[in-house]
Amino acid sequence: MTISLKEALTNSLIKKGLLTEAQLKEALDKQKEKGGDLKDILVELGYVESDDMISLLSQELGITPINLTRFKIDPEVLKLIPHKLAENYNIIPISKVENVITVAMDDPLNVFALDHIAALTHFKIIPIFAAKKDIQNAIMEYYEEHTYDEIEDLVVTMGPSQDLEIITGAREESMDTSKLIKSTKEAPVVKLANHLLLEAVKARASDILIEALDKHTRIRYRVDGSLKEVRTVPKELHSAVVSRFKVMSNLNIAERRLPQEGRFKMKMLQKEVDFRISVLPANSGEKVALRILDKSAALLNIEKLGFNEKTLVDLRKAMKRPHGMVLVAGPTGSGKTTTLYSLLKLLSTVEQNIVTVEDPIEYQLEGLNQVSARPALGLTFAGALRSILRQDPDVIMIGEVRDYETADIAIKSALTGHLLLTTLHTTTATGVISRLMNMGVEPFLISSSVILTAAQRLVRKICNDCKEPYELDEFAKESLGIKDKGKLTLHRGKGCRACLNTGYKGRTAIMETLVVTPEIRKLISERTVDRKVRDAAIAQGLISLREDGLEKARQGIITIEEVLRVTIGDQDIETKNI
Repeated sequence: MTISLKEALTNSLIKKGLLTEAQLKEALDKQKEKGGDLKDILVELGYVESDDMISLLSQELGITPINLTRFKIDPEVLKLIPHKLAENYNIIPISKVENVITVAMDDPLNVFALDHIAALTHFKIIPIFAAKKDIQNAIMEYYEEHTYDEIEDLVVTMGPSQDLEIITGAREESMDTSKLIKSTKEAPVVKLANHLLLEAVKARASDILIEALDKHTRIRYRVDGSLKEVRTVPKELHSAVVSRFKVMSNLNIAERRLPQEGRFKMKMLQKEVDFRISVLPANSGEKVALRILDKSAALLNIEKLGFNEKTLVDLRKAMKRPHGMVLVAGPTGSGKTTTLYSLLKLLSTVEQNIVTVEDPIEYQLEGLNQVSARPALGLTFAGALRSILRQDPDVIMIGEVRDYETADIAIKSALTGHLLLTTLHTTTATGVISRLMNMGVEPFLISSSVILTAAQRLVRKICNDCKEPYELDEFAKESLGIKDKGKLTLHRGKGCRACLNTGYKGRTAIMETLVVTPEIRKLISERTVDRKVRDAAIAQGLISLREDGLEKARQGIITIEEVLRVTIGDQDIETKNI
């Protein structure tokens, strides 16, 4: 009788003393309740390390393991197994010698998969062990080039459509709407749109940009804050693809002169992903921006956002206050909203009545009463806030303070017994005070209501698979204001397959927090200039954005270039000795 991988795994782990019967029962119960792979569940519960598991199983079963991150696959070998089949079985061919194909699998005892591939290729199949995540990354990277070919084939299969008439040099408005509607239902267009969404989610992209250029349409993904062109498609397909996304978002496909916004949800890769769409009329054709809101990838845990210990202490203390105002500042895409959600998660209990007003609602959290602002219908932040105050809230979150009216009501709410969280567009924690004053808010109201301000940036983390050390020269140290004497060893990424040769993988946050102490409150009331408020805050222990970034660079988390990229221009930021 053939033993299954599950049986081989559990028997080996228990025999080696790496797993107890009680732990196995807990893992099996969790698998029964939520499904999933037992190996993944054991790793998730922290009972077994992934590398140890592969090493143990390879010894017990006599199957060779391989580290795919250090292995280069010949593109010709990939052609032996179709992309869809590789994804379906989480398998990738790594070599071919005569009539034998060697394939990497996370379940090399899957006889059905081996027989299927052998019947399809007419070759003998030899399985070897590899980590599940490594196989998934390898499939996404190595089959990417073939994905381009698939798109080209997709375009060719469309040919000249009789239902979609393209007139050279004609304006988009001249297109027949009924024909456009029909084109959005054509299989190639549907496949192309779905493919773009799926590949973006796999690549951990936060945004998809679809832009009509003179001769073609450019598709770009924003990954870890940086834009990357992934492919181009013929200009003739632009209107059909844009219309397809409009149909998915219930937007008006006949309207091509005014901006439109919407959202839709899709289930992919065994999870639900929200997409927010913005369509902007441009001279060469409508530009589409799709924001990807992957709830499974959202870090709504304040401890895991990368904040330093002082920042965490300041934020936690602020959340224990019964009333007052907390403002998080930073440019668009700096993670402000994620930080606010994480703070709300700290407060979310049955004893708290929490209400938010957002435009739009990015993440839906259980236990919160979330209101979507609709300015076009007259439901502005200020208008929604007035109604919220009649709902007896304990904690209020406003997506953004954009004008004096909203700021005025927010401050009055904070003064009348509510804890209010919101965001503001400015660059530093002390700049929040100046921005409120510029809006017309009286200083005495600011000093009485604001308990903490913060400024935040997102920075790219160094890829752990290709990280290498180097020494920072004296000139660079002097330029950055780093006064440590002697060698300063930092790190950077060389670029590898895991990070798509960028040297970066993932992001973390840097933040500075200004706690409004009695001294700061007095300076605000006296309309003291930003510089003096900042000097006082630094004297009281404020860690600036650049200081926080430099410390993370010293720890080998981020590069010095990332620190400069997000703090350049904040010339008033001092750096302490690190």
